Amino acid sequence: MRAFKKKELVGEDPGYKNTGREWQPKGTPVEVGVHDFPDKILGKAVPYGVYDVGANSAWVLVGSDADTGAFAVQALRRWWQAVGAEVYPAAGRLLICADAGGSNSYRGRLWKTELAGLADETGMVITVCHLPPGTSKWNKIEHRVFSAITMNWRGRPLTSHEVVVDLIAATTTRTGLRVAAELDRGTYPKGIKISDAELAAAGVWGHPFHGEWNYDIAPRQRTT
Repeated sequence: MRAFKKKELVGEDPGYKNTGREWQPKGTPVEVGVHDFPDKILGKAVPYGVYDVGANSAWVLVGSDADTGAFAVQALRRWWQAVGAEVYPAAGRLLICADAGGSNSYRGRLWKTELAGLADETGMVITVCHLPPGTSKWNKIEHRVFSAITMNWRGRPLTSHEVVVDLIAATTTRTGLRVAAELDRGTYPKGIKISDAELAAAGVWGHPFHGEWNYDIAPRQRTT
């Protein structure tokens, strides 16, 4: 499973320019704004994607608040609840391949402590493998999923979070990619500090090879 996130400006009256072309009746073009300052009310859409490489299926949670480690793990949690637990009922381990920065940064303490909570909830050992810094273009979700999503909504102003969800869910490719999407209106405060003791309690075990990028987090109690 591979994870990724990508922010998009959302807003109406008159909306933001979205690179590309979209057919419209002659003489009735869709007007968009000249500048791209974030909308004070709607802000940004934060799509966090989960791509199941073997099944060629993707699941995207579109957030409306901050892109934090808590939001990233919530996206993984909701993917597991909606898809993973049903497709892989006997799974005892979850492998996540993620970029090195952002809300799922290999340095992110909140990311790791939230993952520990997810491990406790699911009873699975969670293995995380981060792509080294500067190599995110090799993340398969980048060119197999988000590139297709971008092509699907090319030229269409993203006027609301609901529009973003609908366009993501309507994405298909000739190779059979299936994409599902949901909206998350939850709040994810920035600036949460994780102490050394809290990080140690998460039980992060670094692998012998580049343990800062590759590590396991085991459940601290098994689910029944």
